[in-house]
Amino acid sequence: MKTRENLSLKNPNMLFADGFDDALVGTTLREGTRVALYSTDKCIEILAKDMSYEDAEEFFYFNVEGSYVGLNTPKFSLNENL
Repeated sequence: MKTRENLSLKNPNMLFADGFDDALVGTTLREGTRVALYSTDKCIEILAKDMSYEDAEEFFYFNVEGSYVGLNTPKFSLNENL
């Protein structure tokens, strides 16, 4: 499993999505800057533990993926092979 500490060695300003450590799969690039990469499916599964799957999807796309806070913002991937 990837850890925040190990990944942030690649970019000390890297931001992480709180509550989604189990969905953290590695890093990727955003405009040449190394950022955290999360599995979209795993993030939604985590949210669906406390709400319906449909509500979890809506919450994720609006509140999590839709929260851009600058160049170090994490990215999310739909790739099921992550």
